[in-house]
Amino acid sequence: KNQNKSKITRSKNRGTRNQELDNSSAMNQSTMRAVRCHRFAALDKGGKPVATPSPIRDALRLEKVPPSTLRTDDKKKVLISTHYAGIQYPDFLQAQGLYQIKPKLPYTPGMDVAGIVIDKGSDVPDDQIRVGDRVYANTALCPDGGGGTGALAELVCVSSEAVFPIPNGLHLSSVANIGRNYCAAYHSLKVIGNVGPNDLVLVDGASGGVGKATVELAKAMGCKVIAGVSHMDKGTLPSMAGADKVLAYGRDRESHKKFKSEVKAAAAEMGHPEGVSLIVDVVHGDLFQDALVSCIKPLGKICLVGFVGGQKPIKPGLLLIKEAMVVGSLWGRWARQNPALFRNNMNEILSFMVDGKIEPRADRIFPLEDSVKAFELFEESKGRGNTVVSMNMSEQSKL
Repeated sequence: KNQNKSKITRSKNRGTRNQELDNSSAMNQSTMRAVRCHRFAALDKGGKPVATPSPIRDALRLEKVPPSTLRTDDKKKVLISTHYAGIQYPDFLQAQGLYQIKPKLPYTPGMDVAGIVIDKGSDVPDDQIRVGDRVYANTALCPDGGGGTGALAELVCVSSEAVFPIPNGLHLSSVANIGRNYCAAYHSLKVIGNVGPNDLVLVDGASGGVGKATVELAKAMGCKVIAGVSHMDKGTLPSMAGADKVLAYGRDRESHKKFKSEVKAAAAEMGHPEGVSLIVDVVHGDLFQDALVSCIKPLGKICLVGFVGGQKPIKPGLLLIKEAMVVGSLWGRWARQNPALFRNNMNEILSFMVDGKIEPRADRIFPLEDSVKAFELFEESKGRGNTVVSMNMSEQSKL
């Protein structure tokens, strides 16, 4: 384990001479390209939800703006030349104005950045970060806030606390969704759920970014996993990620009841007749009351991560009978308050990738010019796995 940690923190790819020239050019440019959100697609001018949201492409524009720079007083910050930015369902919700954090308009979307360090403040030590390092950065970890925005730009300036070196052998595109997907999944599994070998984890929305990451991380931690998807045609990704069982919960009450019975039967077959140890709930909606609560074992935990199926009132009666704990799972606050522990968690996630316990991948890649198409995947309920935007206009989607 200590060997892995050394590999993570010290295995850095220094810039080549050509890269140094590119970095110098990036710092001297008079403008940069960035995606800007000028209005919330699902809110009216008064900030109230509208019955029919505007198309998300009406809210987003690719513009030339003043470049991000490192000022003389930015002693603990790092300037990154962005190669890839991750876009997931929360980024789409935020551009609609329906996310829990509403940035001041206009803003640049995106929380996850992967790129090359081109400059750094005087108080950032070389043993932490050097110019030329390949890094991942998470804008939500910056002490000055921002609500996890700013990644969809050619240059990004962030606190050094939010920057993590990326080991050799991992392509930058494969780490561009660590924050939205893997950090959210890890927080539910380990910080809240404290799962270990042979625990049984149930995750719904398992074909999406957080759901698939939950399957991968749980298997890497030695757990058994039941993956839930809305329809079996979405079962390929969680199955490839290592799920022991993939079941469909459908979109109506009868399907939910069938799913509940199938989960209970699968849990018993896997040696957990009392139910699953932990549920990571990305969907909520009617599924929570119709099926999920009945599947948890006594004193088990249900982590609320998202509400793709809508938000519904939680009835306490069944929770009382099941002796179940329901916990909201937001990793950002915990990470900011526990930076050393969070860095250890990040190192473990990266170690899983380096060791092959998790397959590093980008499932869809869009060039910056087509970045609105990444948002439209979630508008059309077609989001799967890790969706990435590349600053290289020649790089196209893998799927």
